[in-house]
Amino acid sequence: MNNDKPLRTFLEIPYDELEEMNARTAKKAKTESYSVLEKEYRSYLLKEKNIKAITLCFSDIEGKFHMIDYDKKFLLNSADNLTFDGSSVRGFTALRESDLRLRVDWASIRWLPSDVFGPGKIVMFADVLNRNKTAYESDMRLQLKLLVDDIQKKQGLTPYASVEVEGFLMEGINAEQHYHADTGFKLVTGGGYYHSLPLDKLRVFIDRSAEAQRAMGFSNEKDHPEVAPSQFELNFSYDDVVRIGDQIQLYKLVCRQVASSMGMTATFLPKPVTGVNGSGMHLNLSYFKSQKNIFYKKDGIEGLSSFAWEAIEKVLNHASELCLILNSSVNAYRRLDPKFEAPNQIKVSPIDRGSMIRIPVGDEKSSRIEIRSVAPDANPYLVLFSILKTIQMGKRLQKAEDKRERLRILPDNIYDAIRIFKGSDLIGQILGESNKEKYVEHKQLVADRSPKNLGTRIKTGEIIYHHEVTNQMLWNTF
Repeated sequence: MNNDKPLRTFLEIPYDELEEMNARTAKKAKTESYSVLEKEYRSYLLKEKNIKAITLCFSDIEGKFHMIDYDKKFLLNSADNLTFDGSSVRGFTALRESDLRLRVDWASIRWLPSDVFGPGKIVMFADVLNRNKTAYESDMRLQLKLLVDDIQKKQGLTPYASVEVEGFLMEGINAEQHYHADTGFKLVTGGGYYHSLPLDKLRVFIDRSAEAQRAMGFSNEKDHPEVAPSQFELNFSYDDVVRIGDQIQLYKLVCRQVASSMGMTATFLPKPVTGVNGSGMHLNLSYFKSQKNIFYKKDGIEGLSSFAWEAIEKVLNHASELCLILNSSVNAYRRLDPKFEAPNQIKVSPIDRGSMIRIPVGDEKSSRIEIRSVAPDANPYLVLFSILKTIQMGKRLQKAEDKRERLRILPDNIYDAIRIFKGSDLIGQILGESNKEKYVEHKQLVADRSPKNLGTRIKTGEIIYHHEVTNQMLWNTF
């Protein structure tokens, strides 16, 4: 017997190789057909003996991230019949319609850094289907994919996005689950924007998270502490909207895992600490046709085309109706505070950061609109789907003639946002009445655990019953 042979030989790939492999798969996803990709990756998985499991990911209607590990051999043999109990997932099916299916999205394959996710694993996203294999209406990732396909076929357009996702780093593991209003969170550093020591906890966390994301093919642009103490932001490049949604979910997962490995918590609560800036998820959006940015017009107002201005006016006109989607938690309404650069004004501006929509400086490639009022805990697929549908179906903002325009403000509490959302015909048309009712039901549950007047003190309930916090036992015993 050879006692020197290791008991486990699971796949572990160096970061530089990972980055190259994931870059190649991202490129293939844009150029190869689904059937070609499935054939290639099936063949690879059959040959690669050191992969033990495949992690399939999906998100519920609130945006909470779910993962199921499948044995590699089982998945390859049963990929057309992967089922799960949807009634056990908040925001999915009722008990009477519990069985749902998962369909592997082979174009989404990513190899993982083993020091973050463990050796011998790869990750892919999955489409959620009904029993009869039709698209499940509450899988907003799949609905977004179908919408993008429809826009491309009927209009020849491709929407692209990038995001700036902010978060906070807190002392202690599972700090959200242990939150109490009397003590609050403990920040890891007092440093702020561009101001932290090279090897302090926040900087080390940012470096490790950024390294993992680059290895996963994120094409990071810049990574830095943000304005508030213990706040961070990691940016990655423009891409198609479905891939951007995937990267947001993986970005938050990586940050949470890296923080946990360091004995800390990465939180994407919009306003976890009073008296400092909250966290946002600024969404940059543009449309391309035949590789040409149709949001750009050299002599247009602020360098934007009439199509871009139409999109802006539709989003602004329906801003209050969309607010519950863009700001989906009780805590999110603390962020919409004008004293902290909050984008709560329903207007557009090239310079005013209190505006819901900003027009960044751009050229024929980079011209875009920046929707600043999105919170980092929002469901990214639902946000992107709803904004694209609003640009398709919404009505343009009508300006009153010969009258002074009144400044409109986004709702400052979730109760008002729910009321406006429920009364919106457009939201019912965009989401379907079933999804609209389902989403409201979950938002009302968290609203009922908090006072309408938020006050300055961050309440325990708005943290521990937050939809992104791992608290299933708490919900079940409330």
